[in-house]
Amino acid sequence: MPRDRGGYGFLIKWLIVVCDIILFNVLFLLIGDWCRMQEYGDNHFHFRTIILLLNVCYFLALYFVPISVHKRVIFTDRVIQRALLLVSTQLIMFLTCLFLLSFESDILLRNFVILYYLLLYPAFTVWRVISREVLKWNRKKGKNFKRVIIVGAGKNGMSLFLEMKRELFYGYRIIGFFDDNIALRNILPNYLGMTHEVEKFALENNVDEIYCTLPNSEDEKIVRLLNFSEKHMIRFYIVPEFLRYVKRLLDLENIESVPVMAVRAEPLQSPVNKVIKRSFDIIFSLFFLLCIFPFLYIILGIIIKLSSRGPVFFRQKRTGIYGNEFYCYKFRSMHPNMSAHEKQAAKDDPRITRIGNFLRRSNLDEIPQFYNVLKGDMSIVGPRPHMLKHTELYSNIIDRYMVRHLIKPGITGWAQINGFRGETRVVEEMEARVRFDVWYIENWSLLLDIKIIIVTAINMVRGEKNAY
Repeated sequence: MPRDRGGYGFLIKWLIVVCDIILFNVLFLLIGDWCRMQEYGDNHFHFRTIILLLNVCYFLALYFVPISVHKRVIFTDRVIQRALLLVSTQLIMFLTCLFLLSFESDILLRNFVILYYLLLYPAFTVWRVISREVLKWNRKKGKNFKRVIIVGAGKNGMSLFLEMKRELFYGYRIIGFFDDNIALRNILPNYLGMTHEVEKFALENNVDEIYCTLPNSEDEKIVRLLNFSEKHMIRFYIVPEFLRYVKRLLDLENIESVPVMAVRAEPLQSPVNKVIKRSFDIIFSLFFLLCIFPFLYIILGIIIKLSSRGPVFFRQKRTGIYGNEFYCYKFRSMHPNMSAHEKQAAKDDPRITRIGNFLRRSNLDEIPQFYNVLKGDMSIVGPRPHMLKHTELYSNIIDRYMVRHLIKPGITGWAQINGFRGETRVVEEMEARVRFDVWYIENWSLLLDIKIIIVTAINMVRGEKNAY
């Protein structure tokens, strides 16, 4: 009897590939027909060669960006990111082939490629998102599932069980638990037996995957189950014991044949991601400083000068990446005062000027920090930089506080769009802010940055209750 009870789950990946190819080629033919309708003529266009190159480059791009939309757990933003990355990789390879074949001088072809990819990017992204949603719907209906048993009913086993059951579209059908604690027989409704009974049950009940959450001290049982699984082609997963005290996204690396587990994934440790984020920062900040900032500076500078005595800009030392200090610039929103470098702004703070209230509520006081971004002290998106005194204070009372300094601070951030901005009256509020900052570090993507920027812009118009 075949083990895969997932409704031809092994074909899903290939079905996605086939649909990708159909999309690539249909779009090519549609644009090719349009070109002929514009009387460009076939003699300038080597359609067969071009369409062959497109398909070859697609398969080459799949090597670098494998299909992941069929995975049990993958979120929509990651699906979009990988769709864009796949098309970009294919585009680079395609342009390289055109250059090597001396096609780059054909103006018609150049216009065709621009039009083709302007349409392909959104079309391919929409298709991948739809395919993911269809797959999720299919799994919710009870198809394309995996029959799973969990060995070990301790805290790790129960945590795994709750996560697998949380969303039906993951496609896990959990049969039950095996554990040598017989007392669990009367507690767990899905207790199946002791660990020595796993092998017989797995064979008789067509189990697809075994998840082992036994402690390291049970190494003999773990090795026995691992060898059994490999012998009978059942996928075997080990949930590490330290999950009890390290509940975060981890990153597995290898030093030769020795696996090493980093306590957190850091996408911005990748040189490619660093270049992407820094390039985005430079382009965005340079555009803003050259095209928008001069007008804001003239208008706001005059108003600030008329509203109170003092400079237009406020400069303050803040904590940056790796704990380095830098001068952070803002439009001045307070009357000059002796406590500006130690005391946070509070609601109805008498130090804030009339125009300062508007600047702070609209986030316009942060605009000069685009200069910090261009210099490289800050990024457009990242954890907000804190005053030196607050860094010293909270680093001693919040365990993961300094983790937020593993990347550059930002003008706006994940914590800010989730309501954690402004004054922190109690330690718990700062702990929540740090938790969001660390999540951002572990889950960074360019799409996430764009999302944060868009939400920040909306909040600037709409206003925020904590902005004071």
